[in-house]
Formats: sequence, C-alpha cells, structure tokens
Amino acid sequence: MGVIKAVCISETRGVQKRNVGSGFLKAGWGIEGDAHGGDWHRQVSLLSYDKVADFNEKGAGVGAGDFAENILVEGIDFAALPIGTLLSCGHGVLEITQIGKECHNHCQIYHKMGDCIMPREGVFARVAEEGAICVGDDVEVLGERKFSAAILTLSDKGHEGTRADISGEVVKELLEAHGYDVKSQALLPDEFDEIVAALKGLCDNLRVDLIVTTGGTGFSKRDVTPEATLAAAQRVAPGIAEAIRVHSMSITPRGMFGRGAAAIRGGTLIINLPGSPKAVKESLEYILPHLGHGLEMLRK
Repeated sequence: MGVIKAVCISETRGVQKRNVGSGFLKAGWGIEGDAHGGDWHRQVSLLSYDKVADFNEKGAGVGAGDFAENILVEGIDFAALPIGTLLSCGHGVLEITQIGKECHNHCQIYHKMGDCIMPREGVFARVAEEGAICVGDDVEVLGERKFSAAILTLSDKGHEGTRADISGEVVKELLEAHGYDVKSQALLPDEFDEIVAALKGLCDNLRVDLIVTTGGTGFSKRDVTPEATLAAAQRVAPGIAEAIRVHSMSITPRGMFGRGAAAIRGGTLIINLPGSPKAVKESLEYILPHLGHGLEMLRK
C-alpha cells in the first residue's frame, strides 16, 4: 500500500510539471489537463517518493514534478513491478505499460548530479478505470492484469446444432488453465462475411488480447477461416501458423494440409486452429507457453 504525495501536470510538453494536488484520471487518456495525455501507452507517469528522497540525500535537491512525473507515491517501488500490473490509484485504476524510459537528451538534474533516476525508476501507465485522485489517497497493487481472450468456432454443422462444439470447449479449458480471461465464446457457420464481421467486432469493440478460432482451415470449399482472418487483419504473424504446422507434422504428415493463419488487428492477435479437438489441444498446448511475449509487445 502506498500514498499519493503529489499530483503533477503541465499544460504544454517540454516544461516542468507542477504539483496541483488533485486531478482526474480520464479513461483512455491520462490526467485531465496534462499535455502528455492521449491515446497511447504512456498516459500517466509514476515515480516512487522514496527513491526521490534517497536521491535528495545525495544533494539533488529535487521536488515534485522535477522528473516530469505525474504522480509521486510513497511506499511502492514501481520499477520492481512487472508490466501489466494493475494499481488502484485514488478512485481510478492504472495499468503499468512501461518500466523506465531511455533519456536521449540529459536533463538539468543529470548535468548537476551525473545521474537521473527517472529513466530506470519511473514507470508509465494507461488509465484502465477513470476516477479522481488527490494527495493523501491510497495506491494499492492489485496484481497483474490477465490476458483477455475470445473463442470463435466455425462450423456449419455446429451452427445447425447437429454437432457439439467440443473444440471450442477444449480451447476455453486450456486458455483458462493458463490464466486467460475468456470474455466471449461464439459459434458461427462457415460464412466469409460473418466471420470477418465477428473478428472485427471482437478486435475493435471488445478489444481482447487474443482471439482463437477453431475450424474452417482445411481444403473444403466451405473452409474460409484463413481468408476471413486475413481480410479482417491489418498485419500478419506468419511465424505462429508456421510453428503450428511444423509441430502438427511432427505428429502426423497430414499436418501439412492445415491452412490456418495468424494475424493482428489493432492490439489483438488472431490465431486459427484446426477443427479437430485433438489437433486443437496439441496445437494450443504447444504455443500457449510462448504467446505471452507477443501479447505483451502488442500492449506497448
């Protein structure tokens, strides 16, 4: 548990921030009135009051806002927290998105002391939940944010109700076992336009970190999942699909017939898996331990 010692803003970039005592964390923006707010990952900067106090004992003589930090907090070592950590800050919630920041042009503090703590001790965050903040408010570490996920099963027979969605349930079980928060699970027919619309909606509106599809990746004329995925995507991630195929071929030569794609739209990774429950389990178990690295990069 920590406590806010200062709330600092500046109306223009490139000038020293000043302690205004209170503010409002605006979701998807930052602190209202601060020039560094915006639709990006470094909406709010935080620094440990304790680290500043230690630095001042060396003769730095710095005050609140001198490091261009927005929020100065006593009692929490921010640099020791992992990216993705959620912080209850006053009446809002912040998510840490970056630890430290490279200093290209040394500040006056560095020229005076030969050192500056902000590049290694400061952290940046985005506003996950908006609310008022004020000097004296508590700051609490809530834990790491889970990756969110959606599952989309593509099957004509499944949509007609003549086949159970076993593969979708396998995906759900494995994702939850690895700590993912499954926000949505749906079953659609093998219709190109419907799949494209569903993928875009999950990326743009629900904004999940990961979408896993199952089905529609074979040679049948109705198998259009890879094409729909690429139509919805803005960038491709071919290495994931290639890795899945290589792993599948180590189990059976028929793995060469998989046409699944992997792609990115906004901050969401989309991965196509086969329709077979066995193949789904084999593929997902193979890639899940490594996906966190890519998803973390998409959050930046």
